[in-house]
Amino acid sequence: MLIHPWDAPHDDTEWQQWLAVHDFGHLAVNGLDGAPPHVQPLHFTYDAGRGEALTHLARPNPIWPALLANPEVALSVVDDYVYVPGPWQAGPEDPPEHGTPTSFYAAVQLRCRAHVVDDPTEKSELLNRQVDHFQPEGGSAKVAVGEAPYGRLLSGIRGLRLEVTDVHAKFKYASHRPEEVKDRIAKELANRAGPRDAAAHEHLQRRRTT
Repeated sequence: MLIHPWDAPHDDTEWQQWLAVHDFGHLAVNGLDGAPPHVQPLHFTYDAGRGEALTHLARPNPIWPALLANPEVALSVVDDYVYVPGPWQAGPEDPPEHGTPTSFYAAVQLRCRAHVVDDPTEKSELLNRQVDHFQPEGGSAKVAVGEAPYGRLLSGIRGLRLEVTDVHAKFKYASHRPEEVKDRIAKELANRAGPRDAAAHEHLQRRRTT
């Protein structure tokens, strides 16, 4: 992923806070013997303190042989993306039709070393950490080995602990454009009010002041 200096996060806190609430992505695992990569959509829980992401998949998933052969994987998350028409981006001295259309988006790619979790007790702990993240209000029974309602289901899944070894993050929101152009884009995003326009507007404005 190309990351220009003006699109880079201001600090680790910026991408970590974003990732804490954008917890659905794609896990990419190298294919066997030159085969294309496996790409698995999934929910995950990111733990900044431990430097790891947690997830789990069904035992019959075809990804396992490739992952065990090469545990170096990537977890990719992209959201808050919008299309920006060319006239919005035209320079202050240029006619609107000379503006260049582009995409705005936020993206975080975690390069990880995958650790498969098969021990039932460790799987229970992993699953409970995930449920605590996605259901902080509670309402579900805890996962415990040999106990209803989930204990009997543990054998059907494998846990994954993704140890983060490198991070690539990008917030592409016109940070290098003149202030007049940023003002125009912000106004147009607010007026269009389409899906994700509000999130893109927030990123654009936030990155002007930090």
